[in-house]
Amino acid sequence: MNEQTQQRLETLFAAGIGFGLSRLVAERFIKDLVPEQRGIKDDVTRALLRAGTTVASTVLASVIVRQVAKAVR
Repeated sequence: MNEQTQQRLETLFAAGIGFGLSRLVAERFIKDLVPEQRGIKDDVTRALLRAGTTVASTVLASVIVRQVAKAVR
């Protein structure tokens, strides 16, 4: 599997995993944390949850693609 194909697969997997994580985890926490009137703390919490979801999905996608590429060789 060439490098370009691996990068495309990583992007697709990261998007799918990120969507799933944000629906299962981040949205649940964000709904529980949103008060009637949001402040800067709420905005920072939301941003950190979304960033954490993005990081986790990217790392997980990379690991999956490496394992698939190793199995294909």
